[in-house]
Parts: sequence; C-alpha cells; structure tokens
Amino acid sequence: MLENSWGLTFCFSYFLICSFSKSLQNLPAKEHSNNPDRDKNIPSVIITTSEYVYEGTNISSDWWAAVRYCELKFGHLPFEVPESDLVDLGKLQLLNNINGPIWLNQKDKTIQNGLRMLPVLIFQNKTNTKFVKILLDFPAMSAVTVCARVQWDNTNREISAVFSYAVPTFMNELQLRGWIDEDGFVRLALMVHGHHSAFLPIFKSDGQWHHFCVTWQKWNGSWEIYADGEKKKVGDGLHTLQEIYGHGTFIIGQDQDSLGGSYREKEAFSGNITDLYIWKEVLSGEQIARVYSCCSLEHELVFAWNNYSLEIEPTVQEITIQLSCPGLRHSSVQDCGTLNAAKKEFSFKPCTEPLRFICQYQKDVYMKLISAKPNSGSAFLERVNDLADNPRATGNVFMSTEKLNISEAVDVLKATQTALKERNITMESGDLLSVMQFLRNVADIGTKDHENPQALQNLSYYFINVADAIFEEQHASIWADINQVVQGPMQIVQNIDRMATNLNQLMNDERKSLHIKSTNIEIDVKEVELSHISSSSGMYVAKNVSSERDQIGVPPEEIARLAQRGLTKVTFINTWYGSIQHLHGHGKETTAQGATVSDGGYKFLHTQVGSAVISSTVLANNEEVSTAVRYQLQHKTQSPFDVVIEPICVFWDFNLRPEMGGSWSSEGCSAISSNPVATSCFCNHTTNFALLLQVYEIQRNAEDEMTLRTLTFIGCGISFCCLIVTLVLFTAVRVPKSERTTVHKNLIFALAAAEALLMFSELASSNKAVCTAVTAFLHLFFMAAFAWMLVEGLLLWSKVVAVNMSEDKRMKFYYLTGWGMPFLIVGITLASSFDKYVADGYCWLNVQSDIIWAFVGPVLFVLTVNTFVLFRVVMVTVSSARRRTQMLAPKCSHETQLGNQIWAAAKPVIVLLPVLGLTWFCGILVHLSLTLAYIFIGMNSFQGLYIFLVYAVYNSEVRHAIKRIKEKKKALSFTNCSHPISYLSSPRTTTSWDTGKLHFSFSNSTSAEKKSAMKSHTNKGEFGPETPVSFSRNLTTEKSAVQLTAFKSSGL
Repeated sequence: MLENSWGLTFCFSYFLICSFSKSLQNLPAKEHSNNPDRDKNIPSVIITTSEYVYEGTNISSDWWAAVRYCELKFGHLPFEVPESDLVDLGKLQLLNNINGPIWLNQKDKTIQNGLRMLPVLIFQNKTNTKFVKILLDFPAMSAVTVCARVQWDNTNREISAVFSYAVPTFMNELQLRGWIDEDGFVRLALMVHGHHSAFLPIFKSDGQWHHFCVTWQKWNGSWEIYADGEKKKVGDGLHTLQEIYGHGTFIIGQDQDSLGGSYREKEAFSGNITDLYIWKEVLSGEQIARVYSCCSLEHELVFAWNNYSLEIEPTVQEITIQLSCPGLRHSSVQDCGTLNAAKKEFSFKPCTEPLRFICQYQKDVYMKLISAKPNSGSAFLERVNDLADNPRATGNVFMSTEKLNISEAVDVLKATQTALKERNITMESGDLLSVMQFLRNVADIGTKDHENPQALQNLSYYFINVADAIFEEQHASIWADINQVVQGPMQIVQNIDRMATNLNQLMNDERKSLHIKSTNIEIDVKEVELSHISSSSGMYVAKNVSSERDQIGVPPEEIARLAQRGLTKVTFINTWYGSIQHLHGHGKETTAQGATVSDGGYKFLHTQVGSAVISSTVLANNEEVSTAVRYQLQHKTQSPFDVVIEPICVFWDFNLRPEMGGSWSSEGCSAISSNPVATSCFCNHTTNFALLLQVYEIQRNAEDEMTLRTLTFIGCGISFCCLIVTLVLFTAVRVPKSERTTVHKNLIFALAAAEALLMFSELASSNKAVCTAVTAFLHLFFMAAFAWMLVEGLLLWSKVVAVNMSEDKRMKFYYLTGWGMPFLIVGITLASSFDKYVADGYCWLNVQSDIIWAFVGPVLFVLTVNTFVLFRVVMVTVSSARRRTQMLAPKCSHETQLGNQIWAAAKPVIVLLPVLGLTWFCGILVHLSLTLAYIFIGMNSFQGLYIFLVYAVYNSEVRHAIKRIKEKKKALSFTNCSHPISYLSSPRTTTSWDTGKLHFSFSNSTSAEKKSAMKSHTNKGEFGPETPVSFSRNLTTEKSAVQLTAFKSSGL
C-alpha cells in the first residue's frame, strides 16, 4: 500500500513505477478518445494496494472497448473497489489526469452478448394449490411499478391472476388479471384496493416471451401498462384515496381470497413467468425500456428477481433458461457502472459513452505477468517474425497495434503454425501469452464487403490449427506456469466460439454446411430449413476416431418450438475439443471442501475434467437463439480401487468468477443416463459443455475402522509368530534341502518382515522421513512376498510340465525373480515419484495417484499367473484321481467316484491357496462391501497361521523329521543306560526329492518285517486281499504334483 503522504518518497516511487510499467504498453486497444494522440502521450501509472494492482490507461473508450483492452492485458475492469483502496485509486486518477468517473465491470448491470440466465416458474395444469410467495416485508407504497416476463398459455381462456398482493385488512390491495380474447390478444387489467381498470389488449398470445410493466401512483390514480418496452394503455382515477398498505403478502400465480390462501382453480395462472421486479415509484418510459433490455434499476427497488427470496409450492416447476435481451448489443438504453474514486461516487452511465478506465489485477497475477512478459528476443518470436510475410510488423509481430486484415492475419497464423511444429523451437510462457492475445484480436475479424468469403474460411482453418497446436500436451508445463494468469484454455475456446460465429456469413443458397477439422478440434457449421429438418439434422457427432460417442444436438421438441416462433431457417454451429482436459490444472481441480465422511461413507477428494469439451450455438437471422440441447460425452473411469467417480454435467460460465476467466457450473444441466464409459446430459441453454468427474474416497465409520484395524493387528501378530515358528522348524529339524524348501523359506521370510513392519508402521507416521523409509520397506517386502509366490507357481509348473533347465539355473532365476524384481520396482518408483510416494496420514503408497499401480500392477500379474498354474494342477490331479479310481476300484458307485474327484480338486486348492497368494483377489473387491473387507483381512492377515498349519503342523515331512529327532534322542539315552541298539534297523520310507518316486529301504530286516512293510503299501480289491501295487513314474509324478511343492501333508 502506498502511503497517503504526497512527499518526495511518493513522487520518486511514482516515476519508478511509470518506467516499470512501460513493458506492458504495447498491447493493442480500440481507442475512442476525442484526441487519441494527446492521450497516447500521457504516461500511465500503476499503484499497488494490499490485494490489487491498478493500472491507469491513457485511453477513453466505450465500456465494451475498455473491457476488451483490460482482457487483452489479462486484467479486468474493477468489479469491486474496497473502501480502503478508494484513496489510492483517487490518487491514481489524479496522476493519470482522469477528472471524471471511470468504468466499473458491473456484470449485473449489462448483458454480455445479449443473453441472460434466468430462473423461470412454470405453472401448468391449473389447480388451487400452485403458488409462489415472495418472502419480503413490503413497505407502504404511494406509487408502484411491477415488471415481469411472461409466456401465456394459449389454451387458457379464463381470467387468471398473474399476481396478487393482499394485506390483513383488504385482500385485493394490488392485483393484475388477464385473459385471452377471441382475437388472440392477452387483455390485462390492474386492480388497486378493489378498484378495477378495464381489460385492455396488451400483447399477442403467440407462445413467445413478452415483457410487461404496470405502474400506479396515488397522486391522481394514474396507471400505465407497457408491453415489450412500449407504452400500450394509460388511465387515471384508479383509487386516489390512500397508498398501498405495507406488511402484506405477495403471491404469484393465484388470487388470494384470504391472506396467503383460499385459492381457486378457475382463477389460477397458467403459463411461465420470470424476471419480476417491484419498485415503489413510477418508472418513466425510458427507464422501462432499459428494464426491457435487461438493465437493472436500483433506485427505489423493493424486490429483485431471485429464487432465494421465493417460497415455491412443490408442484410448481422451476428451471433456468437463457433469454435473449432485446435490442442491439450496443443499445443506448444500456447503462454500465462507473466510479469517481476522488468523490467516492458510484453511478451509471450509457455504455456507449467514452470514459477513461483503469485495469485491475490480483497482485500475484500481476507479478506473474511481469515475470512472464513477452521477450522480444525469444527464439519462438524471432522465428515467427522471420516466417511472417508482414512488412508492417516490427519487433513482436503479435503486438502490432495496427488493425490487421484477413490476409495479414493468415500470414501470421501460418508462420505461428510452422514455428510450433518445429521441434527445435521452444515456446516460453511469455510466447504463449502473446499468441493468446493475437488470437483474441483475430477472432474479432469479420468479412468485409470487398473481401472474398473464402479468405474467412482460410483464416478459420489456420486459427484452428494454431489453437490445436498450443493445446498439445507437450505445452502442459507452460500452461501450468501461467495458471495464475489464465485459468486453463477456456479463453481460447471463447475466441474460437467467436470466430466460428463469423462462419455463418459463408452460408448461402449454394453452400449449406462447412466442416473444419484439426487433430483435436472440429467445427461444424450447418444451415437447415426448419420445415424440412429431421430428428438427426440437429445432431452433431464428433468425427474423431477416439470420440465416436461424443455428440450434441437440439431435441426435436426444441426444433418444434423454434418453428412456432416463426423461424424458418437456423444455423447450427457445433465445436468439439478433444485434448484440453489435461490443461485444466493438469486435469484436476482440488477443492477446499473439508475431509469429512458423508452419510453414505464417501469422502469428497477433488473434481477433475473427465471428457472432451463440446459446444453448440444456434443462430437465426444472424442472432443467437436460446434453446435447450442434449449432449453425450465419453469419459474415463480408471481409478484406484478405493474411490468412486460420479460424472457431473457442466458448462463453462464466463460470468462466474469473471476475474478468473469463468468457472464450471451445473446450473440448468442434468444427467439423463450414464454408464461406465459415457454420460448423456440435458441443458436448457447453449454454450460449452463437458463432464466433471467428482472423485470420492470410500470411507467407513470409526467403529468399523477400529474393528478392522484391531483384527489386522491381531492377525498380523499371530501370522508373524507362526511364520517365525515355521521358519525355525524348517531350519532346526533339518528338513531335507531342496528347491521347495528354499523357496518356502524365502517366502516365509518376506511375509514375516512385511507383517512385522505393517504392525508397527503407524508409529512412524509422525516423522516424514521415517514414514517414507517404512513405506519403501513395506513396498519391498510385500513385493518380495508376491514375487516368491510367483516363484512357487513357477516351481509347481516345472513339476507339472517338463522344463528343460538345470536346478542351479532355476535357482538363480528364482532368486532374480524373488528379490531382484522387487528391488527394481521399488527403486524405479522412488526415483521417479519420490514426492508423491507416501500417502497422507499413514505409511503406505499414495493411493490417490498412479503410484499405487507400482504395487497393484505386479500383484495382479502374479495372481493371474498363479491362477492359471492352479487351474493346470487341478486338471492334472483330477485326471490322476480318475485313472486311479478306474484302476483300483472300477466297480465303485458313480457318487463315490464323483466324491473322490471333487476331493482331488479341492485338496490342491486348499493346500496351495496361501502359498500362491490367491486369497489376495478379494482385495480387488474390498471397496464394494464392508463384508468383503472383513473376509479379505481374515484371509490374508492370518495367512501366516494358515501356512504354519498346512506346511508345519500337518506336514508329514516335518513330523517325520521331528519323530526321527525324538527317536535318536531316545536311542542315545537308552545306549547310555544299557547297550547300543541300532534305531536305524526299523523300516523307513523315504521319498526321492528329484523324481517323486517312493523307495523302500530295509536295513537288516527280517522277512516278517519286510512283509509288514509291504502290507503298508497294499490295497484290498479285485487283485486279492493283499496285492502289492506299484506305480509308474509318470503316474507317481501326477499324483505327487501337489506334494512336490507343498510337502506331503498328512491329515488332508
């Protein structure tokens, strides 16, 4: 903030700021000064306050030119001037020799492009219940003016009350009634304190919107009725005794027979009504003409139309529509806001009056503009200057203040397109701002009488190609750099819409359509006769291969409504933008909404643009026509498993947050249907449309979260202990060393380490560095666990299908897969995305980014491979069981055979599920149900316990090893007490770990002992009571396929 004193310090600062601001003085502007040359010699001054930067100008212009000038400099006319800034702004006016008022950016006082969004009340099917009440404490009024826009129902021929105002002492205090006569005119009559004027024809009942105003004053009881800005009927002597009482009830659409009630169906209004205003004075004819042209008059205003001050009965439908404001855009009846800061006076003046103005910037935006100002020595600008065939261009070709014609603009656009395609030329942020300014100027170029219309088509073609080039994803970092100045690419989209509207000039009797297409932008212009239009004529489908589902069109009922309005021919202008969603803040707009859990168990995360942008404009007689549209856009829904995405139908509202260039809005739009790949929408107006994807994280209540956390901790603790015991058993009891035992030990070690870290990871969440380290080790050990699960599957596959690889080579490959692959994945992930690696609030991978796929992707691959391996094992086992049954018990019942085959299929599934990790498939479905979350935690947090039971407690090899140790100790103890006895003389069954064959060893055994040993391997059946059975190598391999990787499990 500058000091209020006017000493030497201020003067010195003034001259410094003047010299500093010269860098932005070369921007083009439309001048309306009485003496432009004199104005150009006046240096502009910049002044800084706590929030804003104000830049004075040396130009006098109408309101529209002032808005355009500031927009070209990425600023705006002041919307609001804080009272604390008025003193400094007064100084700025004085220093810039501005003696009168300056323009304000009063968007509510003017209508951009002749269009206005209004909430509309729909009264259909006359009843005695429909009403709308104005929630306002009305004052007493000696004069009144009521204005509104109405669309009368042609089928209603009875007298209806448009509105009624009642007070406790008198019901018919103020009322407007009307009906349709036999000539099709709406006749209106004003009632004041029970006194009734005659019903007089005011406007035609043609189904169109009509604006009416009624006035009354006590002085002589004079009244007036206006329609569509013109005075229709006048009179006097209508109740001159007293003013209209205050504290009454104002009802729209019904006649009150009691205060706020007792309505009658016969007198109910039928039609649509909007834009109702009430003043406690009589407006003049000029003022009513301004109101008709959508200007607001605040003097003596009692009620301004808004749906927040209305009590709407539920059966009254409310929609928002876009209405055209009558008159020309530069009509002299339009007023715009002005400010005289020195006198602290706010007022309104005709928008066409030339006034001085000041541009306003957010302080951070202005500083960014200074840092990104165009550099005339940049390689990009030098290249464009070299390529442009424009002798008038000097220095920066984009900043030429001379008004370009079409041919000169085409030359510059061609040079820009060529420079953008040259990969050795890098565009800077200042270059992008310069190109955007130039496109803004080019968009205003129209076809003159002496120019060939073909030139306009060429201009549009190069315009689209330049816009497409700067929309490419390779420039996303530059867009991000100027994000404070320009909120995404919608400013260029607005310029394309403006330029596309000019293409309507090319339509004639010989040419009815035009299509301009680039890689990611399409423009389609089509002129159609409403009398010959088909259901598909108003539908535009994007022709891009990747956008076959993107389409927009005017519904048939809207086409019929346009024909009822008397229109015979319209032009549809549709535009499609396929690659700009990544430029909206890199595709994501994080909101400030609190991280609270909704009743449905969802936490709102952010909103992101999830589709292409598609637009529609309907022109009739070279003027934009308001109509509803339907559109469909495809969207992507790939997301982490714990989030839900909801598509929202939106449009870009340039009047919403205008200081930021606009914002997305869903007003007047609703979703018709939606599926995982596309959503259809309906909007009651035409503009630029898209789909926003609202991203929600699935949440659970605190009780469920605590239960799941406790269950996980208990399960992990038990599993950790079981895994350690299993590992000790494998080492201590000296289970024969083989590939299987080595793979099992590595898997158990990785799982135990991961379980231990997971149990205590919450303790590290308070320290970012420690939490990052814990997350990395968790990632590593869980990846290693799944990698060794993959090795388990590969080992099992090598036993089922012959693999020509030696054991040494296989083990090297297994170690490389089991430990090398996890280290590689974790290392690459950390190196590429260290800043986004850890989630907020807990020590694990960030599930809100693509980092989570560094875990989920490999896990899905492992589970897919192991599922195929398990399927193959089940097939081999069932086939082996079927052959064994046919050989050993061919006459057993079908039920017995089926039971044996089911058990043969179930046994490998039960045994191999934990070691192959297939229970983790439940994790994919966890986000769908709380029950699935409990199942997932129960199956996987107790995975260590399951491994302990199957591969230690019920494993015959481990039990035999323990038994041998006990026998050895017993024999040693007995030898010490008596005499040596060889405990090895008893028969012992051993298994070949390489072939899977059964070998029987009888050391110094007697024939009886041999017979006993043989009996243990005989079956009773058709072969005799005790027939020994021998198995071939292949059959034994198939039979033992499960046991080869999972040990021989007794008890299963």
